[in-house]
Amino acid sequence: MDVFCERGAFDGDQARAVLTAGMARGLTPRVHANQLTEGPGVQLAVELGAASADHCTHLSDADVAALASSDTVATLLPGAEFSTRAVYPDARRLLDAGATVALSTDCNPGSSFTSSMPFCLAVAVREMGMTPDEALWAATAGGAAALRRTDVGSLTVGARADLVLLDAPSHVHLAYRPGVPLVEAVWRAGVREL
Repeated sequence: MDVFCERGAFDGDQARAVLTAGMARGLTPRVHANQLTEGPGVQLAVELGAASADHCTHLSDADVAALASSDTVATLLPGAEFSTRAVYPDARRLLDAGATVALSTDCNPGSSFTSSMPFCLAVAVREMGMTPDEALWAATAGGAAALRRTDVGSLTVGARADLVLLDAPSHVHLAYRPGVPLVEAVWRAGVREL
């Protein structure tokens, strides 16, 4: 379950009520936190053991420290800042503090109408201080961590064997050649689809 904890949406007390009600029914909490301003969202996510705090654009030092000392993943959504011309989150600050970071598209028709992960990786590298390796990890293993899944996000024994073969000499091209179709083949659960 997800709650939008932000000025103009749910305040901290209201978000806590939504999250604890869902947790009492076995749902895993996620918090849409600190996209527009600093607020209680990140701290609430960490306190309640949320799988992720999504957006994390405006963070205090206490927010960064809380994320770094928890299992709550800071999911960054560069497509939203690109589309709304807002300030980008400081991924470097989170990574240097030891927080787990994920990248996602936040595909929606209101503020981030892209489903292109390579585009989001490119923006994360160019605008948010990530290296290509960090961006790729955040988009795969970091995303799996944000979903609390161990069967996806990496090529390991017991994983689903979801993978993409690129028509490029390196994964770095995902970040440095935005808009260029690089996918040569796709496997889902070990079965080639493309």
